[in-house]
Amino acid sequence: MHYRCALITGATSGIGKAMAEAMPVETDLLLTGRDGERLAALADALATDGRRVEILVADLATAEGRAGVIARAEAMEIDFLINNAGLGRFGSVAETPLATELAMVAVNVTAPVELTRTLLPGMTTRARQSKSRAGIMIVSSVVAFQAVPYMTTYAASKVFDLFYAEGLAAELKGEPVDVLAVCPGGTRTEFFDRAAMPDRPVPYMLSAEAVARQALAAMGKRTVLVTDPIRKVTLVPGLIRRRILRSLVARVMRRLARGK
Repeated sequence: MHYRCALITGATSGIGKAMAEAMPVETDLLLTGRDGERLAALADALATDGRRVEILVADLATAEGRAGVIARAEAMEIDFLINNAGLGRFGSVAETPLATELAMVAVNVTAPVELTRTLLPGMTTRARQSKSRAGIMIVSSVVAFQAVPYMTTYAASKVFDLFYAEGLAAELKGEPVDVLAVCPGGTRTEFFDRAAMPDRPVPYMLSAEAVARQALAAMGKRTVLVTDPIRKVTLVPGLIRRRILRSLVARVMRRLARGK
């Protein structure tokens, strides 16, 4: 899949940075995050003759930050939206500051919904007109498949991301827009340190580069991608059942929608 212009949120490090680095040189980039110096360094490294790489420092936990990203993305007429930015915090709900809990919901839930809902109509129209395809990627997590005490709000937000992507993919069946939910397992990023975890919870981890390569390769080929090599084996039967059930539910709901 070759996209003309991609927006990547949370591009300063980890999977978002790896996504930017793995993107074909033919794809222009809009990179967002909270660290301007890192974004500038990444943009300098990725800029090539004829390639447009723009950066925007924005905090997706705020309405102003989300509005700024949307405005720039619309101006660049993106055709690939990568909702990668994520925020986690280790600790019990009762002891985590309310502001931190709300910031997790804003970054992990509100931002993907607002960016997707606002940018989707233009992406769909341009894809129809150019007879090409657009793409939406939402980075969820393997924790979306079970509750995780002491990361309760983070895990719950990733359940939303997964279900949102699956439902959106069913709604867009027949449209020139592919949707993919990416569910990474343990990945070597700064997430665990930023989440203030006392230790990393799994002994094996993939590199952010490996996760990015798998995710980009899966666009247009499936709806849910689990990158964790061990969890993938245990989750595949359930994913198959979910796909069948999702298809059946989508048929029923589509008939209801047409009958409104």
